[in-house]
Amino acid sequence: MKKLLTILCSAFVLFLFVPVQANAASEPVSTSVPTTSTEALSNRLTEIREMDKSGMSSPEKKALREEKRAIKKQPNSLGGGVYITAGGLLLLIVLLIILL
Repeated sequence: MKKLLTILCSAFVLFLFVPVQANAASEPVSTSVPTTSTEALSNRLTEIREMDKSGMSSPEKKALREEKRAIKKQPNSLGGGVYITAGGLLLLIVLLIILL
């Protein structure tokens, strides 16, 4: 029993240090978009959609597209979260059953 518990604890420790894919490799969010609430960002997206773009020059349209992309990426970075793998969850449940 002691050997089994040692193996399970070792496996649990190994699962804790599984590398998690980070968003660091993605493009940084443009600094032209201020960090604001999600509601303000959605209001800005609505304003951009409703704009009359027929009279704009190509660089102005491009700037709007870039701003729109930056706004769409920003809410994803606001709310992080904790993720646990299926194997880690299963191991946690097994350890709780054994210890309790």
